[in-house]
Formats: sequence, structure tokens, C-alpha cells
Amino acid sequence: MSILAVENLGKSYSGFRAVNDVSFSLQAGEMLALIGPNGAGKSTCFNMINGQLAPSTGRIRMFGRDVTGAPARDIWRLGVGRTFQIAATFGSMTVAENVQVALLSNHRGWTAWRWAARSYAEEAEGLLALVGMADQAQRSCGELAYGDVKRLELALALANNPKLLLMDEPAAGMAPTERGALMALVSRIARERTIGVLFTEHDMDAVFGHADRILVLNRGALIAEGAPAEVRANRDVQEVYLGSGALFGAAS
Repeated sequence: MSILAVENLGKSYSGFRAVNDVSFSLQAGEMLALIGPNGAGKSTCFNMINGQLAPSTGRIRMFGRDVTGAPARDIWRLGVGRTFQIAATFGSMTVAENVQVALLSNHRGWTAWRWAARSYAEEAEGLLALVGMADQAQRSCGELAYGDVKRLELALALANNPKLLLMDEPAAGMAPTERGALMALVSRIARERTIGVLFTEHDMDAVFGHADRILVLNRGALIAEGAPAEVRANRDVQEVYLGSGALFGAAS
């Protein structure tokens, strides 16, 4: 089932076309990577999908609903989680309290808060266990290593119980071993919970090791789409982004 459909998406700034006629879809439980060189239009495309930017042209549909131009808060309410290139938490609060705040945002009004408050600690515990941080629940976020902050950010995004997860460079700033572990975790959660994941990433090991399909942008346009092996072998992609076809485990 398609949970995200992007149709002829475009964004212009004073005549400059940052994103040009981009179309693709994302299925439930699928890991879809959006890659390309710096300035390719990845962040602009990502921010239009998330509701932080309004498209100049085109349509965005989520779960069968047209959300073109909708604000980020309305898109979030549909069941969409988001992580950011630079992760941020409430540093003066504990790990568990950060997750509880994310859970609280799902409930509106004092009555809803009083009804749900008792379950927050248990729900937060479950989410932290899911991302491998149960033993750090009472630590201050200001004390966490950056890799742990990234895992906590994933728990915060999952507090919304999303069916669509948007991840902007989830492995940025992490050590190589941490990157692989985080992407393996995201992939497992996506399949177990049938969450569609759209992610941007510059770490090609993370992309080719965990994406089911890959989209490649260059100068605002989609130049390739397909399975990792197809994209790796694409000469246009090699020329503008990947370099030699011998990279990333390609056959000689």
C-alpha cells in the first residue's frame, strides 16, 4: 500500500528551480533513500513533504489524503514522525522525561493528560527498550554521547506511533559502527511495525546496506530510481555522485 505519493513536485526561488518535477511513492514497511550531491534539492524536497515549505508546483498525498501545503503540525497529526540532521533534546531533562513529553503531545487538553498520565512512564520505558536505551532512562540528556542522542531522537519520533517516518541524515555525526547499528535498528523497526521510511543520507554504506530502493537527485531533478544494485550501476549516478563503479561493493 502506498502511504506517500509525490507528484510533479517543484519549488522555485526567484526563478531558480531548486526542485523540478519530482515524482515517487513510498510503500508501507519500505526503506526508501533520497540521495544526491550537496545542493541537489534533497533538503528542499524533504521539507516540502514534511510541511515546512510550501511547494510551488505538484501534489503530496499521504495515506490517500492530499496534504499539499499543509503545516508540519497537521502532517504530524496524521501519523508522521520526523528526525533531523542535527538532533536536539531537552538537555536539562532525563531521557525518560524527554520521551514522556513526546507522548504528552499526542494528547490534547488537561482531561486527556490526566487520563493518560499514568501510562506515560510505561510507554516511555517500552520505547526506550525498543531503541536500546532502557538502562539510560534516568540519565540527564545533557550527559549523553551524540550517538545516544540520535537513538533518543528516534524514540521521540516513534512516540507518535507513526506509519510514515521521515529521517534527515539519521547517521550524521555518528561513528561508523554506530551508523550501521542505528540503520539496522531503523530497518528492523520499520518492518516489524510496517512503517514506511524516507531518509536522506551521505553515508553510502548506510544507504546501500539498508535501503530497499534509492532515489537520486541532481540539480533539483530525479535522475535515477531503483534497487541499490541498479542505482550503483547507473553511469549518470556514478558521474555526478558515486564516482567509480568499483565503490560500495560493486562488481568489478
